Amino acid sequence: MIEMPPLQFATTNGIRMGYYEAGAGSSGVPVVLCHGWPEMAFSWRHQIKALGEAGIRVIAPDQRGYASTDRPESVEAYDIENLTADLIGLLDHLSIDKAIFVGHDWGGFIVWQMPLRYPSRVAGVIGVNTPHTPRAPAEPISILRKRFGDHFYIAQFQDRARTADKIFDSRVAQAFDFFMRKPMRRKERPAEQAGEGPPVAGVGASPKLNMAFPQMVAAYDPKLDPREKILSPDEMQIFVDAFTKSGFTGGINWYRNMTRNWERSAELDHTVRVPSLMIMAENDEVLPPSATEGMEKLVPDLEKYLVRNSGHWTQQEQPAEVSAKIIEWRNRRFG
Repeated sequence: MIEMPPLQFATTNGIRMGYYEAGAGSSGVPVVLCHGWPEMAFSWRHQIKALGEAGIRVIAPDQRGYASTDRPESVEAYDIENLTADLIGLLDHLSIDKAIFVGHDWGGFIVWQMPLRYPSRVAGVIGVNTPHTPRAPAEPISILRKRFGDHFYIAQFQDRARTADKIFDSRVAQAFDFFMRKPMRRKERPAEQAGEGPPVAGVGASPKLNMAFPQMVAAYDPKLDPREKILSPDEMQIFVDAFTKSGFTGGINWYRNMTRNWERSAELDHTVRVPSLMIMAENDEVLPPSATEGMEKLVPDLEKYLVRNSGHWTQQEQPAEVSAKIIEWRNRRFG
């Protein structure tokens, strides 16, 4: 198992943030790796090692609500304004002027926001699976409910009684056993689960897919799951230990701010004006490659790269390829 660098801490935007760093003495533009849900900095273990060994300064934080980082009580403390300000405070702590921000899943939504809100601090952006999309034409949760139904996991996450949180918190190992697997090949999946649809409010999955994740985790029996595991037993235990301690509420609170984020972004110019790379995963059903169609209108300086034979957990499923592409693009575009 890959060992992480020593855990360090920064005071940023009113919280204490844990982070890991490699290649600290290296010159050139640093890279900041931002994880998604339900993940943490450990999700980038392969990339931290590869970039550090390639002579690139790389920083991977546990973001607000996760693992070693503080978990404020207020739901509104997890809005996009705080999540982006946390990263700027981390740059300040490390005396970094500009960085390339790399984000997967929810981390992708954050990094695409960074050049919109802090253009002087962002050298470039790399989205992993998560595209940059226009501002939704209406309140996003209502769009998601209409397309996917009330049992869609993001709709369920809006419940401030924390019903979904409690399901996951009471079944941490079961949850990660369910989530951290490779998708079945298309010919092995039922036909009704093979469709893809255009992105809606940042979600590109087909409405035919069953994504009632709380109920699916509650009923899950790993002995009946034919999908290949992504994590070794030791890696799995790291996730289980971290989320047993932290719970799932901090990360789910990011979803509870989707309407707030939409409301507060009405006057924001959504054009990304820095060099950008979009890394797509061939078999990601939540954020399929089709969700990136039309991105060039909002991201004029955009390159796209497709990782084949990968589902949603791209940097963990195909770590060598993802690391190599990040290194190649960073070195080519920023010397």
